[in-house]
Amino acid sequence: MIKHIVFFKLAENAEGKTKAENTLYIKSELENLKNFIPQIRMIEVGINSPEAPAANFDIALNSEFDSMADLDTYQEHPEHKRVAAFIGKVRTERACVDYEM
Repeated sequence: MIKHIVFFKLAENAEGKTKAENTLYIKSELENLKNFIPQIRMIEVGINSPEAPAANFDIALNSEFDSMADLDTYQEHPEHKRVAAFIGKVRTERACVDYEM
């Protein structure tokens, strides 16, 4: 099994919305990908606590796939590309780790 973990920092304002608005939108859109991409075994999106240090990332994506090929299928899926394009417009930083469990 492959674990795909991604962290995003978002701009304070982007695409006409606040960071808080974009954070909730991204969480909803990412979690909804499970309805379009059957290769997703598990997906959860966490939003950084308001009490956490400001230096933390804003969003954590935690997902699982049966294989690297399934992860590749997910990343190339049109719905994922749509969501990723939006995230690309509002993020300031991204970090990712893919590892085998």
